[in-house]
Amino acid sequence: MKFSEMPYTRPDIEALKKQLAEILSALENAASAHDQIAAVERFNELEGHVSTMGTLASIRHSIDTRDAYYDAENDFADERLPLLDEPKQRIYRALLGSKFRPELENRFGRLLFTDLEIAERSFRPEMVELMQRENRLTSDYQKLCASALVDFDGKKLPLPMLGPYQQSTDRAVRRAAFETAGRWFDSHSEELDAIYDELVKNRTAQGKMLGYDNFIPLGYDRLGRNCYGPDQTAALRGQVAHYTVPLVARIKKEQEKRLGVEKLMLWDEPLLFADGNPVPQGTAQDILDAGWEMYHALSPETGAFIDMLYNGELLDVLSKEGKAPGGYCTELYDHKAPFIFSNFNGTSGDVDVLTHEAGHAFESWRAMKKGYLLRQLWPTLEACEVHSMSMEFLTAPFHRLFFGAATKKYELAHCEEALTFLPYGCLVDEFQHVMYRSPGLTPRQRNGVWLELEKKYRPWIDYGDLPFYSRGAVWQRQAHIYTNPFYYIDYCMAQAVAFQFWMASMTDRRGAWERYLALVDRGGTATFEELVRGAGLKVPYEPGCMKEVGEAVGKWLDGSRAD
Repeated sequence: MKFSEMPYTRPDIEALKKQLAEILSALENAASAHDQIAAVERFNELEGHVSTMGTLASIRHSIDTRDAYYDAENDFADERLPLLDEPKQRIYRALLGSKFRPELENRFGRLLFTDLEIAERSFRPEMVELMQRENRLTSDYQKLCASALVDFDGKKLPLPMLGPYQQSTDRAVRRAAFETAGRWFDSHSEELDAIYDELVKNRTAQGKMLGYDNFIPLGYDRLGRNCYGPDQTAALRGQVAHYTVPLVARIKKEQEKRLGVEKLMLWDEPLLFADGNPVPQGTAQDILDAGWEMYHALSPETGAFIDMLYNGELLDVLSKEGKAPGGYCTELYDHKAPFIFSNFNGTSGDVDVLTHEAGHAFESWRAMKKGYLLRQLWPTLEACEVHSMSMEFLTAPFHRLFFGAATKKYELAHCEEALTFLPYGCLVDEFQHVMYRSPGLTPRQRNGVWLELEKKYRPWIDYGDLPFYSRGAVWQRQAHIYTNPFYYIDYCMAQAVAFQFWMASMTDRRGAWERYLALVDRGGTATFEELVRGAGLKVPYEPGCMKEVGEAVGKWLDGSRAD
């Protein structure tokens, strides 16, 4: 079924509560493990259907935030779906306390019950009102950013369309594009500060309802982290600060030389080559056509995948007025179909969508085909990012389809940008830890924390006299800080693993692909550590991992520049 044909019906909350109560009764009165397994499968289908309806509303709302119907349906989901959390928690508790638990673990896997234990301790009925308010606040942030239209180059542009201007070979144009974006954020600073301030206090209150000192333990549990905690993320940040930051500082010096500027400024950062960054050839449709060819050439599995994606209208990638910013991949469980959302803007990022987001979509499609429960489709989020970031590098032999003669430039740029991201991702993560350890900070103090962390993770950054940036408010552009607390370090975890897959592919491409496919096919049935070690790779926070990654990637960069 094509996406445009998929029916949407608003979930009937009271009817769903009744169905959940019936499932709970079936679990509690089951005479055998077989009966409980049947109840679990019924619960899974119900969860999957509710998820599908909520996701359809969310996708259609993000495609056009001005659509009054789906705006209302998205608000309904934010407001009313949390009311199902309490009856679902009763079902989780029944499963956790089941006298048939050994048989259930044998059927569904031990990890499912670990994840249910995390979910069970993450919720109390008295949190519902706060959760509803939290949902409204994150939607408010997204709507505000989606509404942004700025005057630039004689046009009214949504913020994502400033991207090509920020990569212009004309330094004055780059600076003006950054200044224009910053001016919009400055003009909405009070709203942005107010939304975040309330989010921090709201989430802190939820954490305290569960007996924690702050939101951090709840934040980790919400992400389902089942094999590591704050100590491990701090260890990764420490390795990045020690090993990666000096390497990136050298990369920035190389960029400075390539651009021929005396001092690299903020508005120089996106331009990696004096004659312009590599951009994909042709139109948006040409890029999509090249993506189809790439996946058919990569493997039989990806060939079948891309046919399903394109034939089903399961991606919306063109930037337009009213469309929410950013990009994501999600799944429509009833239809066993993934969906990709993005905003093409004429830069190399358009190609990254067809590798990064398609990596997510490929994994969810494979997992749904295998018949995993909804809760087993995805592993934890850092492992999900392994699927996407590794796909970016494993498709390297086909980058020529998009970039032609500029392929080597793209590959150098892609590698440098991936490495440069690591300090930024760690900065975002540490910033959030500080925010939730100190929820009473003022907006000015929050900006001050950001500026101090910039010195640690990105000492080469110079904002000049641009007000929005120089006052330390840059973090307000990072949607994850508002909508997905503590998620961002997952990209760093995944990037370290993706670099390892890439290095492995240079010596044994078939073997690297088979290891990747095996990792993907485990879906959410293994922890991050189990997936990474099962693929013969190192977990990023293991001592020395980032040192080894940096040395290998640095060696490739040196060789690439020599070419």
